[in-house]
Amino acid sequence: MNKTELVNAVADKAGFSKKDAEKVINATIDAITAALKAGDKVQLVGFGAFEVKSRAARQGRNPRTKETITIPASKSPVFKAGKALKDAVSK
Repeated sequence: MNKTELVNAVADKAGFSKKDAEKVINATIDAITAALKAGDKVQLVGFGAFEVKSRAARQGRNPRTKETITIPASKSPVFKAGKALKDAVSK
């Protein structure tokens, strides 16, 4: 399912116009992104949690030249599915 299909599904299920459903989805994504940028955790009970994990700097190897390189520290968003979502998908 891509974003357009999601907008259509939300519009049908909630009885909104497609334009309003797209505004709601965009606002939700923007709010989650802003919270993660601020270092907050976004927890949706029954669905899951979005949070930012930090990865430490580490040594790596260029496979072509076998040269050792330093991979810088980074942060990446992660999603952990909640129990209700896991149960719904596994059935």
